[in-house]
Amino acid sequence: MVGKTGVLIVNLGTPDSPRVPDVRKYLREFLMDGRVIDFPFIPRWALVNLIIAPFRAPKSAKIYKELWTEKGSPLKIYGEANEKQLQTALGNEYVVKLAMRYQSPSIVNGLKEFQKMGLNNIIVIPFFPQYASASTGSVYEEVMRIVTKWQVIPEIKIKNYFYHYPKFIKAFANNARKHLDKESFEHIVFSYHGLPARQIRKGDCTGETCKLGSCCDTIHALNQHCYRAQCFETTRLLVAELGLEEGTYTTCFQSRLGRDPWVQPYTDDVVKDLAEKGIKRVLAFSPAFVADCLETTIEVAEEYKEMFEEKGGEHWVLVESLNDSEAWVDLLVDLVKE
Repeated sequence: MVGKTGVLIVNLGTPDSPRVPDVRKYLREFLMDGRVIDFPFIPRWALVNLIIAPFRAPKSAKIYKELWTEKGSPLKIYGEANEKQLQTALGNEYVVKLAMRYQSPSIVNGLKEFQKMGLNNIIVIPFFPQYASASTGSVYEEVMRIVTKWQVIPEIKIKNYFYHYPKFIKAFANNARKHLDKESFEHIVFSYHGLPARQIRKGDCTGETCKLGSCCDTIHALNQHCYRAQCFETTRLLVAELGLEEGTYTTCFQSRLGRDPWVQPYTDDVVKDLAEKGIKRVLAFSPAFVADCLETTIEVAEEYKEMFEEKGGEHWVLVESLNDSEAWVDLLVDLVKE
């Protein structure tokens, strides 16, 4: 294996099945991550194990059943396809393994396989276009937790983010054109996964830059690692690629949990507001996800559509994620080889 490079592609994760025990197990592992729920251990343990997991698991299991296919979870299906596609595209100089931050296949097992092969170069590509402590940061922490216990630590490179890569923007834009070329839409919604506002502020190393407002109007040296700023920049890049006019699109954030304020504007508020203003036809993006999953297929494509129509909207369409497309694999090759 001398000279070969290990490539670990990492997505968030999925329950092993849509059964309640498996969903509860997944929720516990996911939400006990101190970067996801950034509370001290004891209150976090109590919140997750005594409140969230017991009561949310049955509800989440019903939603996962809607999402599940005969082959399993779409997130894992696309990940397994990406593993094979990328291995073929890179050739024998690389060893590609899929891992999930939570559940299986695990990061620890993927890294152990590289260790057994004696690989001295490892590239880790988290499947998160924008950097957040709760996603890419958590992958960093888990990888470092594992390899720092090894006697021989290989050279490791981890990709922070790739939202600004032209191939990423063009791939999403081309998926949108499949709809825009066939029919007209009055408004475009760019919906990103939300984060608690406190986590965004914690990431502000200057202590002065983050205002959770107009500070995200441009990307610069002081906010270049801010998740919210990166999301707004992703929208600007997609708007430029698609040639959209000002006033015809909105950036917003979904999936908030609990009573604490999250980054705004909230997608559900935007959806209701558009319908109440008389907007009838909306095209929705989810540019924080490279693979369709519960947050895109169910939340954006179904729940927001239902909400939009209840308020008077007529047509709501979701732009598909990159999934197992050639354009996505082509970008992955670039991320590895650069």
